Amino acid sequence: MASPPPPRVCVTGGGGYVASWLVKLLLSRGYAVHATVRDPSDPKNAHLRRLDGAPESLLLFKADVLDRDALAAAVAGCEGVFHVASPVPADKVLDPESEVLSPAVKGTLNVLQACSANNVQKVVVVSSTAAVHYNPSWPHGRIKDESCWSDKNFCMKNENWYTAAKTIAEETALEYGEKNGLNVVTVCPCIVLGPLLQPLINTTSELLIYIIKGGPRLMKNLPWNIVDVRDVADALLLVYEKVGSSGRYICAPDRISTNDIVKLLKKSYPNYNYVNCENKDYESEVSPVTSEKLKSLGWKPRKMEETLLDSVEYFEKAGFLQDVEGCPCRLPHLFHFASD
Repeated sequence: MASPPPPRVCVTGGGGYVASWLVKLLLSRGYAVHATVRDPSDPKNAHLRRLDGAPESLLLFKADVLDRDALAAAVAGCEGVFHVASPVPADKVLDPESEVLSPAVKGTLNVLQACSANNVQKVVVVSSTAAVHYNPSWPHGRIKDESCWSDKNFCMKNENWYTAAKTIAEETALEYGEKNGLNVVTVCPCIVLGPLLQPLINTTSELLIYIIKGGPRLMKNLPWNIVDVRDVADALLLVYEKVGSSGRYICAPDRISTNDIVKLLKKSYPNYNYVNCENKDYESEVSPVTSEKLKSLGWKPRKMEETLLDSVEYFEKAGFLQDVEGCPCRLPHLFHFASD
C-alpha cells in the first residue's frame, strides 16, 4: 500500500528569522511546507532551498500579506498555517499605517480569510510579548499572564507603533477565529535570540550586537525577557500539534538584566568592548511575565546561557562582530527606550 501523503502546512514570511527555523523544524518532522516569500529568486531566500528535505518537501510561493490572491494560492491544499510574517522596524517609523499597522493587521486578516476559504483546520499566529507588556492599569508587581493585553490607545499615544500593531493584529486574529469558526491560536515570544539561518541580520540580533560591540549610547540596566529562536519554533509546532491548545501563549522563559548579559558573555568572550551600562536597577519596575501555560503543554526551553553563547558564536562566524568602516554600531530604534 502507498504511504499517505505528508501533512501539508504553510508558513508566511518563510525567509525571516523565526520562520526559517520553523521551516527547518517542519521539514525535519516530515511536513510538506509551502513558504511565502516576497521573491523566491532573491539570494536572501537561498538558505531555505539548502535545508534538509527542502528539494522534496518545500515549495516557495511569491506572496505579500497584502495580496489576498497570492496568499490563497499559497495556503491551498494546506491543513495548517503558521502566520509569522510581520514587520519589525529597525528604524524610526515615519508612516505608521503603511510601515507597520496595515501589514500587521490587514495582512493577518488576509491570511485568515485565505485560510477560511481553503478549509484550513488550524492557524498559529505569531504575536509578541509587546502585545502583553504595555498595560498601565495592570497591578504593579503582579506577574503578567495571557489575560494581560497591551493598551493599544496608550501605545498609539506614545507612538509605539510596533506594539500597537502587534496588539491589534493579535486581537483581530483571535476575534476572527471565534466569529468565523476558525481554530486560531496565538504565540507571544519575547526578544528572540540565537543563531541565524538567513544571511541578513535581524532587529533583535542587532540589539545583542550593540551590547557586545559597545555602541556609543549608555544603556539602562533593564531586565530583558529572552527566548531562543529554536525554542520559538518548537513552541509554534507544539501548539499546532496539541489538539487542546487554545487562545494565546506567552513564550518568554527567562529574564536577565543588561549588566548580567555583559557579565555572562565576558566570561567566555572577554575581548569585546561591551556597552557601558548605568547601575540603576529596574528589576522592580518591570512586572515579570510567565510562560506556565505554554510549559503545561510540554514546552521545554533551553537555558539562556546556551542561547546567548550560541548567538555570539554565530555572529563571529558570520563576521557580524567585525568593525566595518562607515557602518557604526547602532541601537535599533525599536530599542531606543533602553538607552539614556
